[in-house]
Amino acid sequence: MAKGVLVDLSRCFGCRSCQVACKQWNNLPATPTTFNNTWDNPPEMSATNWTVVKYYVTEKGNKVQWRFVKEQCRHCLEPACESACFVHAFYKTEQGPVLYRYYRCVGCRYCMLACPFSVPKFEWDKVFPEVKKCRFCFDPGGEYDRLGQGLEPACVSACPAGALKFGEREELLQEAKARIAAQPDRYVNHVYGEHEYGGTSWLYISDVPFEEIGFRTDVSKESIPHWTGRVTKWTLPVAAGWTAILTALYLYTKRRAEAEEGH
Repeated sequence: MAKGVLVDLSRCFGCRSCQVACKQWNNLPATPTTFNNTWDNPPEMSATNWTVVKYYVTEKGNKVQWRFVKEQCRHCLEPACESACFVHAFYKTEQGPVLYRYYRCVGCRYCMLACPFSVPKFEWDKVFPEVKKCRFCFDPGGEYDRLGQGLEPACVSACPAGALKFGEREELLQEAKARIAAQPDRYVNHVYGEHEYGGTSWLYISDVPFEEIGFRTDVSKESIPHWTGRVTKWTLPVAAGWTAILTALYLYTKRRAEAEEGH
C-alpha cells in the first residue's frame, strides 16, 4: 500500500529539526544563513534544500499567533512531473514516492513547469546538472534508502513535536478526519492533499484556514495529467484531420489549375 505523511500544523513550533535531518541523511551541503527580512531561512526550496519551514503570522479571535508550514515534494498520486517528462526520468512508485532517474534526464525542465507546487529544482551551477527534490527517503538499492529498510523518513523521525506521522496514506487520511471530528472547534474541516490535484501522499490538517498560511484552496480536484490527457488525446486525430483537409485542398487547387491551363 502507498505510504504517506500526516502533517498536523497545529503541533509544529518551527524548530526546523526536519530541515536539519533531511540535510544530514541525504548528505546535502549547508546553506549559509542570511538576513532577508523574513523568518524563513532558507526562504525557498532549492537543489540543496529539499524541505523548508515557512513562517506565518495569523490572527484567531483577538490573538496573534505564529504558524509554521513544512514544505517539500508532495509526492502526488498522479504526478504532473511524471506526465510532463517525455524520457520518463520521473516515475511514481507503488510505495508512494515519486523518484527521479538522473541518467535519463535531458535537462528540458518540463517537470519544473508542470509541478503545481513548484517543487523540482535545477542545479544551475553544475556542469552536468540534475533536477533535485525530496525523494521521501526512498532510494531503492542506494545508500540513502530508509523506506526500504522499514524506517520512516528522516524528517519524521526528527520531529520532537509529533507534528509529522508516517504510515499508510489511507490510514493517515482516516486519522486526520478523526482528529478533526474529535476537535471540531480546533481544526479546520479540511484535509489538504486528500483531493487537491488528484491527491497527494502528504496530508495536512490545520487549526487556521489554509489560505492564510500559503496554501492555494482554489485548485482542481482532478490531477494535472487528467486535464492534459483530455487535451493531448485529441492531438493525433486533429493532426490527421488537418492533414487530410490540407491534402484535399491541395489536390483541388492543383486540378483546378491544370484544368484552367488546358483551356
